[in-house]
Amino acid sequence: MVVDLFHGISYEEEKAVITDEFKDISNKDLHIIDAIGIKKPKNMSTIAGDLNITVGTLTTAINNLLKKGYVNRKRGEKDRRVVYISLSEKGRKAYSHHREFHKRMIQGLLDTLNEQEQDLLVKVMQYFHDYFREHM
Repeated sequence: MVVDLFHGISYEEEKAVITDEFKDISNKDLHIIDAIGIKKPKNMSTIAGDLNITVGTLTTAINNLLKKGYVNRKRGEKDRRVVYISLSEKGRKAYSHHREFHKRMIQGLLDTLNEQEQDLLVKVMQYFHDYFREHM
């Protein structure tokens, strides 16, 4: 049931967020963009850690996003070995588009539940979150 739910959400997310404006990126790219965020630049190790992927895997994806104009890359001033990634204007648009989908999806679900059901959903989701963080 959980796996089916995950696949269903992923499928719906891909249909909703990969529009004509963002047809050159994948759902996985959008999750990398989301992990980079719109605040201050992040280093590659931090982003890779947040996504539970290797820096090598992230480097390949970042190079792809850089070519497409979604991210900016900058070397650290104090330590040139450290690479910082930030979103370009195009990346910020994709980030906002992706976040809006998530807001609409969650709000749509919450609108179908009463307050007691919403509280129960939050407890169950927290359990899933804690379980998977601890065991995966």
